[in-house]
Amino acid sequence: MATEGREKRNFGLINEKGEEVGTFSGAQPRDAALKVANRGISSIVLREKGTKKLHYFVGKRELVTVPKNAPAWIQDAAKKNKGKIFKANVEKIGTAQLQFVKLERNDKSFFKIPKKAGEKKGKK
Repeated sequence: MATEGREKRNFGLINEKGEEVGTFSGAQPRDAALKVANRGISSIVLREKGTKKLHYFVGKRELVTVPKNAPAWIQDAAKKNKGKIFKANVEKIGTAQLQFVKLERNDKSFFKIPKKAGEKKGKK
């Protein structure tokens, strides 16, 4: 089996209010973040289930032309969209540790995407 050693983990999608609004699975947090981004969500905060760890991502999805070597089911799906499919892309911003397991007990600032290292706070 090709997926040996890649045990699936569950990640809860957290909104800015600190509420869990969905569950996504993947071997890595990035796998789950790609699934979220493919639904059109750009600010992604995932909590790894069973831990206090948060993962921050910024994602997007864009319409791209189907590759020639794509499987038949992808090519069939693309026919409905003029030969294009949505492709998700995510960038990891960082991680954080929650203070408490219960989401509502934590400070709301945990559930906002932190600024990237190179970003400036305001425009001049």
